[in-house]
Amino acid sequence: MKNNFAISICFLSFFIVASVDCTGEKSSTSTTKKTPVIKDKRYDISAYGAVAGGNTLNTKAIQAVIDECAKKGGTVVIPKGEFLSGSIFLKPGVNLEIQEGGVLKGSTDINDYPKLMTRIEGHFEEWPAALLNGDKVDHLRITGTGTLDGSGQPFWKEFYDKRDIDKKTTNLGVPRPRLTLLQNSTDVKISGINYKNSGFWNLHLYKCQDLTVENCRFTALSGTKPNNAPSSDGIDVDCCQDITISKCFFSVGDDCIALKGTKGPFAMQDKDSPPVERIHILDCVFEAGGGIVTCGSEATIVRDVNVERCITRKPTVLRLKLRPDTPQQYENISLKDITMENGGVIFNIAPWSQYFDLKGQLPPKSVVRNITITNVKGTGNSSLGKIQGNPDTEFGEIILKNVDVQLKSATLELSEMKGLKFENVIVNGVPMATPAATPVPVKM
Repeated sequence: MKNNFAISICFLSFFIVASVDCTGEKSSTSTTKKTPVIKDKRYDISAYGAVAGGNTLNTKAIQAVIDECAKKGGTVVIPKGEFLSGSIFLKPGVNLEIQEGGVLKGSTDINDYPKLMTRIEGHFEEWPAALLNGDKVDHLRITGTGTLDGSGQPFWKEFYDKRDIDKKTTNLGVPRPRLTLLQNSTDVKISGINYKNSGFWNLHLYKCQDLTVENCRFTALSGTKPNNAPSSDGIDVDCCQDITISKCFFSVGDDCIALKGTKGPFAMQDKDSPPVERIHILDCVFEAGGGIVTCGSEATIVRDVNVERCITRKPTVLRLKLRPDTPQQYENISLKDITMENGGVIFNIAPWSQYFDLKGQLPPKSVVRNITITNVKGTGNSSLGKIQGNPDTEFGEIILKNVDVQLKSATLELSEMKGLKFENVIVNGVPMATPAATPVPVKM
């Protein structure tokens, strides 16, 4: 028995040694196979029937390329040239690269954007699809230095024309396409893209996690109508978590970065609208628009927001829209190292009563707390701004610290509240104590 056991051990040792070469790698006699390395296949749309020049509608050709790419995975490439298209739909495993000089240009015919049941302004309804759409596209990469051009001017004109006829015209009364809608996706990166002249919102993110937007530009004509781009938000972060926006440029006709959820007295019960949480905004430039970061127009819970090292050349530093019909909770919001280059006001915290509807309910309570704005310098073209709540708004601590700015006015419109603190705040060379309340009538 001992001899048989020894022979078995020797045989096993020989087998193990024979299976390993001198580098420690398994030899060709091993039955274990290495995982094959699959190279990222690239699909240039011009090689699959798409025609540049801006005159040929390429929707079907580009979608066919995406569908083909989705079979094995890879990257769809938009090369140099202007490619006209209606709505296209990305699929899992498909990345998109828009090369330098490449333009995916949106059609000006609203019929080229099919109506779908989609998320818009805090609820779902039939609305035109975006130019670029992605649903459940985990690990998506949208890269390049090219452009998504929404051809927005005709859509803006239609909105203003209808509102001139009927002053009660709302955003949803004039269907217009967004440039991009990404939803229900995780581990997504958008890098280097130029978003230009969207008919409606530029980049709408809904129920996404672990998503990064970096080195992108968001521009739309701004000024007086018809050259102002209505509802041309830069980025709408709708019910998302763990979003990073860095080194981006914003010059738009509405909010630069809007943090959104849902609205109405039953908002907290809406399972389709989880909180907006853990948002990081870094090293961005804000040239035109409503605010660096805006909570609203429809939002419920927004918390753990950090803004650092940003420049504003006009937009408000912090804008909180307080709906009288929605139980809102804005908390743990920090902005620091902000440079104002003839910027707007520091605070615009105020009621937002546009299209509000209590649905027969009593006004809900809202909370604003743990807000800090620190290390602000530069010049502004107005005042410190205003902090004003609805009758049922509860204010916690709001701190303005280490500020040295030149403004046209050192005034701050302020509701009765106990949580405001000024620490080392200098305006026009004069140190400021925490101001007392200056009641302002609430407009409903």
